[in-house]
Amino acid sequence: MSSFLSPSTQNEIKEKIFEVPDFPQPGVNFKDITPLVQSPSVYNLVIDKITEWAKPKKPDLIVGIESRGFLFAAPLARDLKLGLAIIRKKGKLPRETIMVKAPNEYALEYFEMHKDALPSPARVIIVDDLIATGSSSISAIDLVKKLGGTVAGFAAVVELSFLKGREAILKAHPDVEILALVNYEA
Repeated sequence: MSSFLSPSTQNEIKEKIFEVPDFPQPGVNFKDITPLVQSPSVYNLVIDKITEWAKPKKPDLIVGIESRGFLFAAPLARDLKLGLAIIRKKGKLPRETIMVKAPNEYALEYFEMHKDALPSPARVIIVDDLIATGSSSISAIDLVKKLGGTVAGFAAVVELSFLKGREAILKAHPDVEILALVNYEA
């Protein structure tokens, strides 16, 4: 469990995350965050807690990962009065991009950012909804670093700790602090 939040706050958030068995494939228990973002009190609580964690890191920019990461990155950027850069899947951005491989649990994909997405130098917080195996998180960090950015932290709402994503991220990028507001151990 995250030591950043009290157990009661973690439970309040978890109550709004529904588990959908066998989605998107048999054997996978999908964590559906749509009830969380539909709840004004819990959604704002999540944004407030990520903001509280991110602010002392003094980022210059927030980076959100397609697509559910945008739900948390955009209000964080607004709360910190910062801009927002986005990481999208290959072929979704209209101008010149930088790309990295982004393997995930289901397929080999590619992440892209506009070549001019980061000011130089840029200290960023990357935001996504969930950390599973860590492969997408690692790819996002790789991409920001490829563009010359420094990753001040990586924030997610949910961590599936039984998939060892945090360990994989820290092995690849030991300098990146990770926040996950709630943790599922199985």
